[in-house]
Amino acid sequence: MQSQLLIIVLISVLGPIIGSFIGVIRRPSEKFMFNLLAFAGGVMLAISFLELIPESIGLSSVWIAAGGVLFGSLIMFCVDRLIPHIHPEMCRQEQGKSLKKTALYLIIGIFIHNFPEGMAIAIGSVSDIRLSFIIALAIAIHNIPEGICTSAPYFHATGKRLKSFLVSSSTAIPVILGFLIARLLYQYISSSMIGFIAGATAGLMIYITSDEIIPSSCCKTTDHRTIFSLVFGILFVILLGLI
Repeated sequence: MQSQLLIIVLISVLGPIIGSFIGVIRRPSEKFMFNLLAFAGGVMLAISFLELIPESIGLSSVWIAAGGVLFGSLIMFCVDRLIPHIHPEMCRQEQGKSLKKTALYLIIGIFIHNFPEGMAIAIGSVSDIRLSFIIALAIAIHNIPEGICTSAPYFHATGKRLKSFLVSSSTAIPVILGFLIARLLYQYISSSMIGFIAGATAGLMIYITSDEIIPSSCCKTTDHRTIFSLVFGILFVILLGLI
């Protein structure tokens, strides 16, 4: 069990680290980033509707699950209003601001947004460890473009490759903190409350996907081919269910 949790934590922090590394070496094409985002969006939607919501209903009730979904969505809405989040099309300098300052704003925003993502990963550690693994994988994939979009502009502004990599990679810290704190709390609450949290986790992931991932992955394409990457993400979760 402990070794499985360690693997899950490692997977969850790989996204920011891999993205930050790519950003200071060579930023990939927007086509690659948008398809990667769309795939992550498909995975997150499938997890929400096929795994988290049924898990929430099983642990609590339909009404508690519905309340959890609404609560998770509202939490992310409030966080997004207070701390604007990064979108891939924001991988460019903000008008009227220095490139370094823009990169720092993005890093701070991601740092705060990653905490609830870490808590979402922990939900499976008290119900189904496979669920934690899938959520960690989805969030890691989702965080790769974010790592690229923070390390690349910071590196171009400062010229310091190692510092840019380390500063951008530090956004993995709140993922770990969110996971550890949530795992500790989940041991002392009832199954109904865990069901509510599972529903809230689904709401959180649905919000991220619909507000950020899908619009961003289609923002610069007219043929919407990235939708197939989203479909492949859904199929990926379905096929994982056979394991």
